[in-house]
Amino acid sequence: MRTPAFWYRPPGVAATALAPLGALYGLAGRRRMAATVPHRAGAPVVCVGNLVAGGAGKTPVGLAVAAALRARGVAVHALTRGHGGRERGPLRVDPARHGAADVGDEALLLAADFPCWVARDRAAGADAAVAAGAEVLVMDDGFQNPGLFKDLSLVVVDGAVGFGNGRLIPAGPLRERIADGIKRADALVILGEDRTGVAALAHGLPVLRGRLEPSAASADLRGRRVLAFAGIGRPEKFFATLESLGAELAARVPFADHHPYRPAEVAALLDRAAALGALPVTTAKDAVRLPGDLRLRVRVLPVAVAWEDPGALSRLLDRLPPTRPLTCPPTCPPEGGSHGEAA
Repeated sequence: MRTPAFWYRPPGVAATALAPLGALYGLAGRRRMAATVPHRAGAPVVCVGNLVAGGAGKTPVGLAVAAALRARGVAVHALTRGHGGRERGPLRVDPARHGAADVGDEALLLAADFPCWVARDRAAGADAAVAAGAEVLVMDDGFQNPGLFKDLSLVVVDGAVGFGNGRLIPAGPLRERIADGIKRADALVILGEDRTGVAALAHGLPVLRGRLEPSAASADLRGRRVLAFAGIGRPEKFFATLESLGAELAARVPFADHHPYRPAEVAALLDRAAALGALPVTTAKDAVRLPGDLRLRVRVLPVAVAWEDPGALSRLLDRLPPTRPLTCPPTCPPEGGSHGEAA
């Protein structure tokens, strides 16, 4: 499903008409939370989630958190639902054997750097990971899933759009009421400029600020004519990132989040790019959904989180209950991630 444009505009006719359905959606979520006793895994769980449907930058933040934990010398495993994939799990992802149709795009991005488990039942997935040697679990999404106890919950927010029109799905992008989500969070992570005043809603929570930066290898896109396509929560973020690099966008082709690319569809994009004299470019999240033989003909723009205050994440991770020493030794490398959806 493509993100409705009215979700990120002041509430109008559509949002008002759908508000009763949003109220029912929120009520169902609150009842589910109240009726579920969360399972405690045999290792600390760090949840990297958000309050809205669509991309806020969770996966790059999850990778950055996992990298910071690995720098402390602990065995980090990633856990995700596997959105868009057919496997229910618990299943350890093997990038050589599994594709996006099997385990979803986020799982493949996570598995490129860390052992990653896909599980619709998060508690069962956590237990499988711990049995396989996980000492800390980083869960991509699942903030609204009450089945697994979270030792630390980070709510990721796209600073450019915040919480949209402030309405619940389908009237707006919210998965739950803002106040309810803030109450359960341990910190807010704001990516990019906070244009909607999200930080003011933190009510004493730590606020980590960062931005999604393209890799240094992307500098050669300056002045290049490109055809940009993306199937992420907000494709315009990706297009804006390319423009910030100095690329000339000959065409912008948005798709719905997690769009499953068909070979004929990608071939048509390549033909269009050739006709425009442009380089086809997409996100790392989209790249894992491209047919293997055509993927090599598309330029990928990877991004990573650059923290405004790198020490803020370390201080937050110090709160985790250790199964072994989690404090960072003096030789820790810089914190960060290496893959993720585009800015």
